This record gives sequence, structure tokens and C-alpha cells, in this order.
Amino acid sequence: MKNIYVTKSFLPPMSKYQKYLDSIWDSCHLTNQGMLLNELEEKVKKYLKVKDMHIVSNGTIAIQLALNALDIVEGEIITTPFSYVATTSAILWERCTPVFVDINSDNFCIDAEKIEKAITKNTKAILAVHVFGIPCDIEKIESIAKRYNLKVIYDGAHAFGVNYKGKSLLSYGDISTCSFHATKLFHTIEGGCIIAKEKKISEKIELTRRFGHHDDKYICLGINAKASEFQAAMGLCNLKYVEKIIKSRKEIAETYDYLLSDVVNKMMIPCEVEYNYSYYPIVLKDEVETLHLMKKLNDKNIYPRRYFYPSLNTLTYLKNQQHCPVSEDISLRILCLPLYYGLEMKNIEIICATINECLLNLDIA
Repeated sequence: MKNIYVTKSFLPPMSKYQKYLDSIWDSCHLTNQGMLLNELEEKVKKYLKVKDMHIVSNGTIAIQLALNALDIVEGEIITTPFSYVATTSAILWERCTPVFVDINSDNFCIDAEKIEKAITKNTKAILAVHVFGIPCDIEKIESIAKRYNLKVIYDGAHAFGVNYKGKSLLSYGDISTCSFHATKLFHTIEGGCIIAKEKKISEKIELTRRFGHHDDKYICLGINAKASEFQAAMGLCNLKYVEKIIKSRKEIAETYDYLLSDVVNKMMIPCEVEYNYSYYPIVLKDEVETLHLMKKLNDKNIYPRRYFYPSLNTLTYLKNQQHCPVSEDISLRILCLPLYYGLEMKNIEIICATINECLLNLDIA
């Protein structure tokens, strides 16, 4: 059996991508806000039903630009320890201090009930993550932010195609960011986007992602966060398949639900959420069981991932260690199973049979 990884990048028919490549060759316009990128931005805005959205080179720099656009320099940022390292890295690169607040064990998002206790005179913003595309407690977070005059940034790396209360999950907060990395259900090979609520902030993002100048007029400090025409071409191809991809992932997730019902608990999708089925996490009894199951799967060329491990508050290069017992515990016990468009039923059955055999007849030495 061929290797089965936690994800597999969706690729459109080569003929469709080639048509866009031909247009790039004809125009010789490779980057610097070309025609394809402008077209993709308009189509993604329409798909998400948002007014202002900027595509950038990757999802990490999207968070950095968000902090910059909100004038958050230095100070403390309340955030989650349960995320990919990029969330914390972006904070550190902007010379801010991450203050970790523990997570809920049911949806793995930041525990909004614990945020207020972490606020100090140095707190500038809340940077929360919609983990696996499941919404944070938006109402509670934004109520706290309003009370303490804090900015809210949502890292929605997994949230493309998720709707909450009838609108895109990426439309909440002062700013929301998303990743268009090749591992995501919608991708531009590398890439990401930023969605800002205020027009003034959106205009600043537009300026700073392109070096901070218009032609020969230099206005502010900027950076190169531009996406290329090649990325835009992939995005234009893939956007047409998003609904088909989500439908396929839903079918796979429901198959996992059925075949693993005796050994794992289903991740609950909250009410008022139209989900995108971006990941399929399972939580095991302890780390020993987790590593044992990983080995059994790896022996059959099946490679789940420990998303997310380690708990970010334990990173060795942080100046201050903060204890987050729930995140630390979950990070030791969680596995995300393979989930992607085109994952064959026969392989899903092998994955589930291996998990059932392992967990129902646990033989850890």
C-alpha cells in the first residue's frame, strides 16, 4: 500500500492550470499584484461575502501584518497554547510577549472564561485560534475585548469555508487571518489572507504588504508579503472545487464516525456552524496509547499527525514558561487522522480496522 499521510494537496486538472500559465507567459507579469491575483481576490471576497480581503504570501505573515496594522508593538498578546507554532512565532517576531490561556477540552479552543484573569496593564490584544475550524467563543471574547479596550485577531488558518451564524467565520474580530498553504482544503500552494473590519485598517494592510509605498511615494514601513501570479492561478483553479472538496471530506468524516464509534468520541460541531471538515482529531487515553497507535498505523504506511504537539507554552525558547494543564494533556493524546479529497474507501477501512484492533485489543507492553 502506498503511504497515506494526514493530508494530500488537492490538485486541479493540469489542463486548467496550464491555461492560466499560458496567460502568465503571454503577459510576462509574474507578481506585483497581477491580473490573476486581482481576479482571485475578488472571487474569494465574493465566496466569503466580505468587503475587504487581502491575499498575502503565507498565513504566518498574515498574522504579523495584522498585529502591525493594529499598531500592536511590544506588549502582551493573550493567545492559545494549542495551535501550530506559527501563531506564537508571529507574536514573537513582532517583539510582543505571548500570554498563554488554557483551552477547553471539548473543542480545543482558548477557554474564554480564563481570559479575563490573564489581562494586565500591558495587554494589547487577544489572538485566538479557531482550532480545526471550530469557532472560539466569539461572543465572550469580543465582550471581554470591548470591556478592556483590546483588539481581537482570529487566526482562522483552518476556517476557510466555515460559516457561523450565517456568515463566514473569517468575518469576525477586528482582523481575521487564514492560511492558503498546500495542506489546506483551499490552497494557493503557499499563501494566506487577511480580512479587516475597518476600512482604514484594511488600507494600511494593503500598503504594508507591498513595502509601504505607492509608486515613488514612500508612506510607511512595509514588508514584501505579495503573492505571485502562479499562486493566484492555483487559487483560481481550486476555488471552483471548494464545495466538492468539503462534501468529500464530510463523507470521509462521517465514515470515520461510523467505523470508529466503539473506540473514539466524535468531535462535536456546534450549533449554528456550517463546518468544512478540515481535520479529524481523535484523543486517546494517554501518550503511551497514542504512540502505540501511531506505530501500528505507521507499520501499515499510514501517517497521522500529532496536531498539535507540543503545547506551545512549553517551547524551550520562551523566556517565561506558563502552565496550561489542559493543553499540555491534550497535546500528548491527540492524533489527526488522514483526511483529504480522494482518500479511498478501502484505505479508510484499513485505517479504521487498525485503530479498532489496536484500541479494542490493547497490548501495550
